[in-house]
Amino acid sequence: MSTSFAASRLALAGALFAVLAPAHAQTPSPLAEWQYSPGILLEQMFEPKLPTWRIRVGPSAAFQPLYDGSDRYHALAGPSIDIRYRDRFFLSTGEGIGMNVLTGPNWRVGIGAAYNLGRREADDLGHLHGMGNINPAPSLRLLGEYALSKSFPLVLRADVRRSFGGDNGWIGDLGAYMPMPGSSETFAWFAGPTMTIADSRYMNSWFGVNAGQSARTGYRQYDASPGIRSVGFGVSASLTIRKHWIVSADGAFQQLVGSAAHSPITQTRASGVFDLSVNYEF
Repeated sequence: MSTSFAASRLALAGALFAVLAPAHAQTPSPLAEWQYSPGILLEQMFEPKLPTWRIRVGPSAAFQPLYDGSDRYHALAGPSIDIRYRDRFFLSTGEGIGMNVLTGPNWRVGIGAAYNLGRREADDLGHLHGMGNINPAPSLRLLGEYALSKSFPLVLRADVRRSFGGDNGWIGDLGAYMPMPGSSETFAWFAGPTMTIADSRYMNSWFGVNAGQSARTGYRQYDASPGIRSVGFGVSASLTIRKHWIVSADGAFQQLVGSAAHSPITQTRASGVFDLSVNYEF
């Protein structure tokens, strides 16, 4: 084994120990679903004898759009929580509460429950007055991840969510990510693309305009078709600044496409998000 190859493998292994705690989750967000738990599957591959409990908690802050398609941004603050029991159960501000029902050395399938915060017209009366609220609602999710190999640690991820209340729709993400060069035992960063697909209920709740809404707002009636809602790219990084203390940051870019991009509600097709958290690992 060459010295450079051995060094790169060592850096990669170190990156896996710096798994990111998810930032404060808020809907909507251009963050890809994989950014809420990057490295979890890779850590399992490279370090099979994981601690029984892994607990990270701390404060977080985010800067993101008011809602998908909005050209206005706001700052949010809240907790960052990531609690995992073996490779089975998890409780996190990003993935919600759930369990991995099936696992293998380089894959996992999980189910979980989360909470969709919806959209309030009072948050942007200039553009949403008369549109009504999309109420907060619980959601169920099914997720799956598969890592190609230790020598080429590309992780493929699929995530499907169904809200019960609120938009009452289905939405799913297809994404991929992998550790980037320069990762070490104290610093790790991951990057990858994502694509989001939604059904007609979701699309019309967020981007459609029915007859009543059109009469109240002056927007033309608009039927949003199911299909690809957006494409994007994300980067997540973490830095261990001292024993037990980890600083994590996430950034993402999202481009609305199709019906979402052409909706009369949409003010901008491109948006981004940045969040930062400081976590203590027990």
